[in-house]
This record gives sequence, C-alpha cells and structure tokens, in this order.
Amino acid sequence: MLLAVILAAYGVVSWGSLRGTWAIAAAMTVGCLAGLEVSIREHFAGYRSHAAVLAGTAALLGGTGTFLLGVPAVIDLGLTLIVFLGASLGLIRTFQRRRRRRSTGS
Repeated sequence: MLLAVILAAYGVVSWGSLRGTWAIAAAMTVGCLAGLEVSIREHFAGYRSHAAVLAGTAALLGGTGTFLLGVPAVIDLGLTLIVFLGASLGLIRTFQRRRRRRSTGS
C-alpha cells in the first residue's frame, strides 16, 4: 500500500505529463493488488467471506484471456459467467469449511 501511495503522490505532482499518467495507473494497479491480497488472506483464514471479489477476479482474468484469444463475444461472456459461478461455489464452500475449523479451534 505504501508503494501505491508514493506512486499516487508522484502522479499528482507530475500531473499532465506522461510519467504522471503512468504513475497514477501504476498506483491504482498496486492498490488493487494489495486489496486483493487482503481479501485472499481474510477469505482463506475463515475471517470474512470475499467469494464474490475473488470469483470476479477469476472471471475477469478468464474473460480477458478468452477475449485476447479472439473468442466470439457471446461465447466469451458465457465462459466468463461459468468461471464466475464455478469459482463462487468453490470459494463459498472453502470459506464455510475454514469458518467451521476456526470456530471449533481445530
């Protein structure tokens, strides 16, 4: 997160230049990755469910990959939805198991 804040500050200071634009984009990317890391840790520790965020990330990556491969849009959308639903179900089940272990102290 500190790196994201530093990049954002640099981007604001050099606003209007190409480097400033790239710094803001990098700050947003690093900040999103830091938030995703916290979501992963909390979810798999059984602390708080982030199934939708994690499944959405998987669907975004899968949809981007199929788009870049030139898959037709309708098929791409269908595959993305299947990835989201499958990942959601798996992540919810995983969270429930971790939550039970956490509450029983095992």
